[in-house]
Amino acid sequence: MQPLKGIKVLDFSTLLPGPMCTLMLAEAGADVIKFERSAGDEMRAYTPKFGTDSVNFALLNRGKKSVVADLKSPDIIKQIQSLVRETDVLVEQFRPGVMDRLGLGYTALSKINPRLIYCSITGYGQTGPYSQIAAHDLNYQAQTGMLNLAGDDNGKPSLPPMLTADLAGGAYPATMNILLGLRKRDQDGSGCHIDVSMSDNLFPLMYWGLGNGWTENLWPTPGSDLVTGGSPRYQVYQTADNKYLACAPIEEKFWTNFLSVIGASELHHEQNTALVKASIAKIIAGQTATYWMEKFKRIDACVSEIVGLEQAVQDSHFKSRGLFERTIRSARDDGASITALPTSVSKTFLAEVKVDSSPELGQHTSEFFK
Repeated sequence: MQPLKGIKVLDFSTLLPGPMCTLMLAEAGADVIKFERSAGDEMRAYTPKFGTDSVNFALLNRGKKSVVADLKSPDIIKQIQSLVRETDVLVEQFRPGVMDRLGLGYTALSKINPRLIYCSITGYGQTGPYSQIAAHDLNYQAQTGMLNLAGDDNGKPSLPPMLTADLAGGAYPATMNILLGLRKRDQDGSGCHIDVSMSDNLFPLMYWGLGNGWTENLWPTPGSDLVTGGSPRYQVYQTADNKYLACAPIEEKFWTNFLSVIGASELHHEQNTALVKASIAKIIAGQTATYWMEKFKRIDACVSEIVGLEQAVQDSHFKSRGLFERTIRSARDDGASITALPTSVSKTFLAEVKVDSSPELGQHTSEFFK
């Protein structure tokens, strides 16, 4: 029995944060009903394609049901309100106030179903001066101080390669709080409204910087702190064949091992950080990545070769963990299939069936609307 078996979820989200959240709920056994406009979730139109829709859509929406709904239709709203009577969780991603104007806000729906767990995912939360501002992941990272910490030697921030706010600030906190809401409902029988702000949830990821600032007024800056480039013990070094090593021998025992392997033990007590970094960089640049990884594999020093995503998914370790053993079929049922996106849901809670598909637009509409 999967832990969320029998839990019904109405999903009014699009693109990434909400769909990733409801994907994890579906992975754990929930029945997720995705409501889409007549043109469908914007992500269906992205490229590259997998079948009729984008591969992005297929990865994030497998195992869900698709219902086309005109949310400006009073009749459709009434039918959705009726569905809410037997719904456990609702996830929405509109700007604050939109669902209220549609007649689908928490205040209205909680009167219909007091046990409803209602989760709103937005960039800046339901309240505050920024609550109505349009923005994307890059903006949230910029305004919370996160992007500033990813500066190069000249202080110019680098574009982050991942959508940290959408996922770590949106999808994961939403999933966690929905589960907490369900647990609370087990205890007192009542539902709740969960306000997930993607920008709010970026601050815990910078706990060390907040701690340094609040206690010693040592607010972090690009290139100056342990994890922002200020230490030789947490650096990227280039090799002779123009590859790169991620070196993180922070603890003393690893630092000792690291310096021993590269033949620079004399640097152990050197206080000039710039000199240490330059000396190590010169040594690492004298040999290939293969040479160094062969030497480091025999000793604990927290050194890894930086590889591309294509190489990473072929790594024998991740394959042995079964990360990529599940499959998505094309919604057109034309025999095409791709590897399913691994999620953070433990294998303990996954269904035994390892093949799934994303829904065609409106595939399940007739099951819910007259």
